Formats: sequence, structure tokens, C-alpha cells
Amino acid sequence: MRPSSDSSAVTSMDTAQRKLMLGIVTAMLLAFAVVIADLASGGRPDPPGLRAAATLLDGTWRFHTGDDPHWAEANTDDRDWETVNMTAVPGSHDSDVGLPDYVGGWMAHGHPGYHGYAWYRRVVTVPSKPTSWDILGPTLVEDGYELYWNGQLLGGSGRLGAAPRLVGTRPLQFTLPSDAAGTRNVLALRVYMAPGSGVSADGGGMHSAPILAPRPMSEALHRVQWQRTIAGYIVDLIEPLMMFALIGLAFWCRPRSNHGAFLLHASIALALMAARRLNNAILAWTDLMDLATYAWLASVMWVPTVALWASAWNRWCLPPWRSIDVSAALLAVSAVVGAVIHSTSVTRASRLGFIALFVVISARIARRGSVRPLALVTLASIMAALFGGELLDTIGVLGIWFPFGIGVSRTQYVYALAIPLLAFLIVRSMPSIRSDQSADVPPDNWPGLSVDFGP
Repeated sequence: MRPSSDSSAVTSMDTAQRKLMLGIVTAMLLAFAVVIADLASGGRPDPPGLRAAATLLDGTWRFHTGDDPHWAEANTDDRDWETVNMTAVPGSHDSDVGLPDYVGGWMAHGHPGYHGYAWYRRVVTVPSKPTSWDILGPTLVEDGYELYWNGQLLGGSGRLGAAPRLVGTRPLQFTLPSDAAGTRNVLALRVYMAPGSGVSADGGGMHSAPILAPRPMSEALHRVQWQRTIAGYIVDLIEPLMMFALIGLAFWCRPRSNHGAFLLHASIALALMAARRLNNAILAWTDLMDLATYAWLASVMWVPTVALWASAWNRWCLPPWRSIDVSAALLAVSAVVGAVIHSTSVTRASRLGFIALFVVISARIARRGSVRPLALVTLASIMAALFGGELLDTIGVLGIWFPFGIGVSRTQYVYALAIPLLAFLIVRSMPSIRSDQSADVPPDNWPGLSVDFGP
């Protein structure tokens, strides 16, 4: 007969697991509520009263490729320049965040494949209303811009010049001179698109027109623009925070777990995954990261992330196979080489190799892994997040949806599923004493654990 102390220990452990499960569900529901509330708020149209008091500077603009600082001056003769229509189709929005009044760029207006500098100019008549006036800069420009008023630089996004530093375009507010009311002026935008960016057919340059508005309406519209921008990337803040919370849960559970090595490797992979998602919000909301750094991280950071996930799942079944670890390392080296030399074929071969490796790991888990259904579903969700192009494109899953008018990518939806599944799996990695005694494999943090080279 088992001692009574063992029985009480079983009850205590099972109760702890149930409490952890309940806490996970509660935390997820709260996170979903925050995200939904922010999406609903940010996705609302601009208040009609504010838009009625403002002037969207759409219509015909003068356009010229190339770069000349004199093109900012009010007396520049631009009569032989091209014209572009910045009037958006009603209800149009960009394909990422859902920003309104979207217009195709210069690649859709006779300049396919063009990268570099270009200028936009138009005449703006400021109403004679005795108040201060502002220009709300375009909320979507590829990739950076400077805004000039009668030749005077008012500001811009990023830093242009001989060595441009480009950052994510965000809502900007520019104060016009105090004597602007009742005058006719020239608004000019100097735009730069970096080589290698904007592969879409309608990429390049300004995608939304600036807005002329009096104060305090301009300040209120600026806040609305920021609400929309924050909502567009709120998931990229909430999900990384949840991933970091998962890391904390994993380290708390690790001393009690039969899968300590899995939890360690998964925690590192989660940290990289969280940093990668958080970069989207950092780029969209701040100037801390430039586009070049963001692009480099996007192309390289997934390599150690995928390799660590392969190493982690290899340790869900004990003992781990050395052959899987070696294969993951070789595929990671191949992927890094592909990113450095910009070889799509090498990169794609590496990704397909990782998918094959995860299939082998899934077969191992299906044969002898613990809590198999939960482990397999969690692994499938991680694979869908890492290899959406290969696994989800082929079955026609859209890359982005627009709930409440704000874009949410399919990767973000997959993470919303994978995070609670992984949390449940972490909790289930702590078996009760009763299940410990019936387990067919020893805890992986026991002394003397061997590493199998596989069949």
C-alpha cells in the first residue's frame, strides 16, 4: 500500500496543474480582450467632424524622378514634370495595417522597378481662418521622406542624404509658419526608396496624401492616426510579452519537469521568436531601428530560432537523437549562407530540409512521446508559424485578415493558438507522482542520460 504522504502529494500536484491551466486560460482571455478592444478602437474611421475641418491634399501632384535640392523651392518651374493622381478609391487601404486612402506608388505610374530619389510637388492654399495650421504627413511612404514648405524643411521620416537612414513611416505632424493662413504656397516632398525594397507592382514613394488641418483639429486627427498605427502592431507587442511569460513558466516548471532539456531549448527559441515579433512594433512606433537592420534581422533571426525548435522537440522524446541535432546545425549553416549570399534557392532548400526534420521528429513523438496528442498539435502550430509560406500558402490560407479594419497576419493568428498550447504542454511536462511511476522514460535531467544517434 502506498503511504498516505504519497497520496497527498499526488493530489497536491494535480491541483497545482489544474490551477496553472486555469491561470493560463484567464491570462489568454485577458490578452485577447486587450487586443480586440485596441483593434476595434484603432479600426474606426476618422471622426467625420475632424475630417470635415481638414483638407486631404489628394488630387493632382507634380512628380519627377531623380534628386535636386532646388526642387524644394517655391519658384521651381515644374510645368514639364509628370503628374500623378493621389486620389484614393473610396474604401481603399493598404494590405498590411489597413491604413485608409491608399494609392499605388510610382511603380504603378510608369516607373516599374525604379529605386532611389523622387520628388512630389503641389500648390496648397491655406484658408484665411485665423488659427495655427499643421500638415499631417503621409502615413505610408516607401521608404523615407522630407517635407518642404516654400523651400523650408519642416521635417520628415528618417534621414536622407548621401547615406540615408530609413525608418518605418509613422504619423508625423508639421507646424506651418505663423503667417501661413490665407496664403498660396508650394508643398514639396523629397522621397527615397532603398534598393531591394518594395517588390510589389504598386510600390514606391507616397501611398497616402498629406492632410492640411487647423488646430486643435490637427492634433486630434494626429491622435487618431496614432491609434490606428498602434492597433496595427498591438499584437506584435502582446504576443512577445506572452512568450516571455511562457519562458518564466518554463523556468518555474523546469525543476519539476521530466523534460527539462526541452524547456531550456524551447525557452531560448521563444526568446528569439519574441524578439523577432517585437521588432515589428519597434520599427512601426519608434526610430530606434532602421529598415536595413530590420531586414537583416528578418532574414537571419529565423535560422537559430528554427534550429533551436528542432533541438527542443528532439528532446521531447528521450533520449534525443544526435543525428537530428547535427542535421539541424548543418541546415542552419546552409540557411545563413543563403541569407548572406542572397540565394533564394539555398534558403528554400534549407527551409524544406527543416520541414523534413520536423516531420521525422513528429514521427518519433507519435511513436513514443509523452502526452502525444497535445505535443503533436503544439508542434504542428509551431511549424505553421515558422513555415507559413510552405505549409499554409499551399492550402490557400490568406496571409492577412482585417478584423475591425486592422490587419492581423496569419502568423499572429497561429501564435495565438501556439502560445496557450505550449503553455499547457509545459504544465503537462510536470507529471504527478502517479504518472511518474508509470512513465516509460526517465526525466531528462537525471544523471547518466544518454544521447542516441538515431537509427
